[in-house]
Amino acid sequence: MIELSDVRKVFPARRGAGEVVAVDGVSLSVARGEFAGVVGPSGSGKSTLARLVNLLERPTSGTVTVDGQVLTDLDAGGIRRARRSVGMIFQHFNLLDSRTAAGNVEHPLELAGVGRAERRRRVAELLDLVGLADRHGSRPAQLSGGQKQRVAIARALAARPTVLLCDEATSALDPGSTSGVLDLLRQVRAELGLTVLLITHEMSVVRAVCDSAVLMSAGRVVDGGPLSEVLTRPGSALAAQLVPAPAAGTDAAGGELVEVTVTDAAPEGLVLHTLAAELGLSVEVIGGSVETVAGRRFGRLLLRVRGDDGRLDPALARLRAAGALVGRTAAGDPRPFPDADDEPRPEPEPDVQRLADAPDVQR
Repeated sequence: MIELSDVRKVFPARRGAGEVVAVDGVSLSVARGEFAGVVGPSGSGKSTLARLVNLLERPTSGTVTVDGQVLTDLDAGGIRRARRSVGMIFQHFNLLDSRTAAGNVEHPLELAGVGRAERRRRVAELLDLVGLADRHGSRPAQLSGGQKQRVAIARALAARPTVLLCDEATSALDPGSTSGVLDLLRQVRAELGLTVLLITHEMSVVRAVCDSAVLMSAGRVVDGGPLSEVLTRPGSALAAQLVPAPAAGTDAAGGELVEVTVTDAAPEGLVLHTLAAELGLSVEVIGGSVETVAGRRFGRLLLRVRGDDGRLDPALARLRAAGALVGRTAAGDPRPFPDADDEPRPEPEPDVQRLADAPDVQR
């Protein structure tokens, strides 16, 4: 549904500074109906990547294909028409203060030349979908942050898109509103058959809604894939952020440290039973964390195992066969994200900035 092939975006030198490579050779594939995430720190290139998907930014090189159409081959008119199938939600809502909730949702339909009666019917349908049927006459100043984002979601859906881009859509919200908006995004994805690409720096958001994700750093994709695969992949940088490894500490005297990644197939109960009850090893849980990711439970346990060393290798082999990822050398703390201050952020050209700030990007 979304295909980026070796996409590169370079912002030219300005004000005495050198050129900025915001996206550097990224290839990305999102299947139809998938809820995919792009995660990384500020300055990693993820928001620029989102604007490349609907050509608010034109790539310096590479191709962008959405729903079988190569957008990078289109002229300006073709790109405007193609954007009607791509809805976009921003971090700060970008609602028109002079319009009511209904007026904001209606705005892209007016620009598209939809008749008055059809506009009103569509607006009522969308406000009901996002749970704001009773706030149709409220202006943005009268709405909470979560309600504003619900209006923005309704507006993004007005033109019946097949793809929904969410650029830090929950970053300005409190935890309760974030949960509600994520539930709504899951609902509209399921009911409308949308393909969703979500840009975020919040791992909790990826854990809550995404089927797959990529981790970006300095304009490049450094890890990614279906989350069920990523979380059982040895040495995965993305997995280390999604389910952090427990700290090992310094004292392993009298035993051996073992790190185990547990899943639904090989839960923590099976791990402890195999090591302790079946093989008579003494097992102490030093630390760990368990998270629900993509609807499945994943966790990392750090264990201190004492007993007959000859029994440990067969025990670990049995756990691997059951689907657990195990290692006899405990991992340290997960690698932090790169410092955002170390990664220059491109300053968009003025006309691009106006487009990005506009309340409706489907023009």
